[in-house]
Amino acid sequence: MPEGSLPKEKTVVTRPYVQVEGIARRYGPTTVFENVWFGVNRGEFVCLVGHSGCGKTTILNILAGLDAPSEGVVLADGREIAGPSLQHAVIFQGHALVPWMTAEQNVAFALGSKHRDWPRHRLAEAARAALAKVGLEGAAGRKPSELSGGMKQRVGIARAFAITPKMMLMDEPFSALDALTRGALQEEVSRLVTEAGQTAFMITHDVDEAILLSDRILLMTNGPRARVAEVVVNTLPKPRVRATLHHQPGYHALRDHIMDFLITRSRTLAGAPPDGYDPRRPPEVII
Repeated sequence: MPEGSLPKEKTVVTRPYVQVEGIARRYGPTTVFENVWFGVNRGEFVCLVGHSGCGKTTILNILAGLDAPSEGVVLADGREIAGPSLQHAVIFQGHALVPWMTAEQNVAFALGSKHRDWPRHRLAEAARAALAKVGLEGAAGRKPSELSGGMKQRVGIARAFAITPKMMLMDEPFSALDALTRGALQEEVSRLVTEAGQTAFMITHDVDEAILLSDRILLMTNGPRARVAEVVVNTLPKPRVRATLHHQPGYHALRDHIMDFLITRSRTLAGAPPDGYDPRRPPEVII
């Protein structure tokens, strides 16, 4: 290096934890979605919103390694997702609990899949600790038939978080619950994700749920041949509370923009993308 010169700064290139690159899903002559590109950064909460039939659940299943794209690739931490992994936990629409196991045993079973060398008493302790985080300390010994719908879903949430995955995937996990239970669990998940510094990806039909939880919201056009039309950046300050969300400045403008997309633009944009649209870089919108 010449005398007196300063060393050049190294350029640090950061890439999303998940990179979805040009994926499509076809069933015979029907193309559900195609040319879908997006990323999910580490520690980010991303929601995917769109009408039924645009392939939201299929995209989540591909991220979980439960399905494969017809074309394109999905990378996690720079490696192609080629199958299920304990690094990516899924919270399903239904609780998906083993009916003959207690709440504690359901969580311990998941823990045992990751920690095969742990003795039974350690699995039980970790399972009880996970249940305590979702307020189910007193229900550890109950079977699913003895639990309410909201409690069953809490067990599913505890089971997913217990294995400390790198990414949490959620398939409308609160859609079948009553409004009060749904709101409580949404806030519970938001708290757990924040505390764990978790990366999260959720599909939902609930606009308020997306606004409450997400850092960014991906808006899908209608199917067939659906694609990501735009990415809405959620700038509402955190932490967010469902009961007071509608009082936050900017909430109504954000909600109106998403509702306008779902009611009108998701259909019109499906037929003809706007001039200059690049599926690799869908337009980013800040309300």
